[in-house]
Amino acid sequence: MQTSSSQSLLPPQTHQRLRMKLEKELVAQLWRICWDDIQMSNLDKVLRSGSRITLSLRGSNYGSLLTGDGNLQVFAKTGYYKGNIVAIKYTDRKRIELNREILFELKHMRDVQNEHLTRFIGACVDHPNTCIITEYCPRGSLQDILENDSITLDWMFKYSLINDIVKGMVFLHNSVILSHGKLKSSNCVVDNRFVLKITDYGLSSFRSDDNSGKDAHAYYAQRLWMAPELLRMESPPPQGTQKGDVYSFGIVLQEVALRRGAFYLEGDPLSPKEIVDRVVLGEWPCLRPTIDPQSHSPELGQLMQRCWAEEPTERPEFNHIHLLLRKQNKESRTNILDNLLSRMEQYANNLEELVEERTQAYHEEKRKAEALLYQILPHSVAEQLKRGETVQAEAFDSVTIYFSDIVGFTAISAESTPMEVVTLLNDLYTCFDAIIDNFDVYKVETIGDAYMVVSGLPVKNGNLHGREIARMALALLDAVRTFKIRHRSEQQLKLRIGIHSGPVCAGVVGLKMPRYCLFGDTVNTSSRMESSGEALKIHVSAATRDVLLEFNCFQLELRGEIDVKGKGKMTTYWLLGESDSQ
Repeated sequence: MQTSSSQSLLPPQTHQRLRMKLEKELVAQLWRICWDDIQMSNLDKVLRSGSRITLSLRGSNYGSLLTGDGNLQVFAKTGYYKGNIVAIKYTDRKRIELNREILFELKHMRDVQNEHLTRFIGACVDHPNTCIITEYCPRGSLQDILENDSITLDWMFKYSLINDIVKGMVFLHNSVILSHGKLKSSNCVVDNRFVLKITDYGLSSFRSDDNSGKDAHAYYAQRLWMAPELLRMESPPPQGTQKGDVYSFGIVLQEVALRRGAFYLEGDPLSPKEIVDRVVLGEWPCLRPTIDPQSHSPELGQLMQRCWAEEPTERPEFNHIHLLLRKQNKESRTNILDNLLSRMEQYANNLEELVEERTQAYHEEKRKAEALLYQILPHSVAEQLKRGETVQAEAFDSVTIYFSDIVGFTAISAESTPMEVVTLLNDLYTCFDAIIDNFDVYKVETIGDAYMVVSGLPVKNGNLHGREIARMALALLDAVRTFKIRHRSEQQLKLRIGIHSGPVCAGVVGLKMPRYCLFGDTVNTSSRMESSGEALKIHVSAATRDVLLEFNCFQLELRGEIDVKGKGKMTTYWLLGESDSQ
């Protein structure tokens, strides 16, 4: 280990004590974390079990991560350590040999602390759970923020983020770690206070190799930030170089300024592989991202060009970049509190816009859901269910029930494909549904080819229920006479209709897929009127005939006394039509 000039001037005894203290720290392994001490979050358990997940290829461990349905977004694999949520970066190295070099790296990581660097908490070397544990920043990465169109960033906010990167890199370059090596927008994360912090620095010999699958899109996408001189090396140093970090910062700078992705090129887009290959060739003029003076100041464009200069010695150091940005950004001279309040205000405004947009979408979806619910259940019943109330069954003294079915439907079904049968019923009942909207009736249900409608409930209408059902039945019968079967256009569809009036009880049955059902002898009798009727005729009971006589406008013909199953002898009538005077 190299010692500083100040340490070399210390007395031998003091120097010896420092060395012994250092050795004790190395042996103590204060960085070490036992895997059993980490409590995994539920989401990470799902991830580790291999559930269907899509990952952003450009990001690192802080890249966007969405479930298959797109509803849930997190920014890192997380767990709990000593009661605090932490970010977990797994490494695929099967075995970590804790030699002095790695022990010194781990010690340096514990010693390096800065407001703009994510805090290193420790590492776990318990195979197969080898991982690095760091501070978790819940706002996600800079890449996540830039790709989120719902977040608007003014230049004060952008300069704040850029300045945070520069401050972190100034500290890192002047620390024992010396350089980052993988600086990119996905390795810049934002904490709860909207402070940007740099992550994935140090521990180069500990982290996973990402050289597998060189033909993969992800491999080249990760190298869009890498300096040309490093790309040309067969085995570039994993810790990178300081001048290489400056080049990476230039790419991030353009990413923040334009918000069009990493290494944005105007005109024909190139794939990451094509971009990397052309940067490696170094043809003049060298391929670099597009600079748009309309999106940023000319000074910022000049800074980008200096940062990604082909010759490393021409690139400025971060100390100099910090001074240039302070001159360019007058807003940075405001005090810290004003800066923070401005950040909070802008974030709140973004949230308000997002909440308003989501609220409108919610109300639209709620309206659609309620419209569907009101088609399934009566409005009054649906409202009670929405309030969480139990729907009490209700008795109605007098209603009129309509039943109909298709004569010969079994034969038609036997000679047709299932799809043709479904199409036939859908066409017929779509036609019927449009007609019954013109009358004060409630469609109870359809079962196969049976169609059931009632008037007089759930809203009572006096004695008008008989008139409404009679007029509706005449309208439906008239529609059937001109109805065409798609796959049998020459065949006449024959409808058999029965109507009966009387008392019923109505209520909601079931909790799953609840149905509004009618009960009572009136339901059975109306069904018998239909089954004992004739094709293309409306069969009416004596009770319904008595209701219709009150209106003195319907043409009725006595059918006579017939034997009705379960009811014995009944006098019934045919409903022929309605007089023109009405």
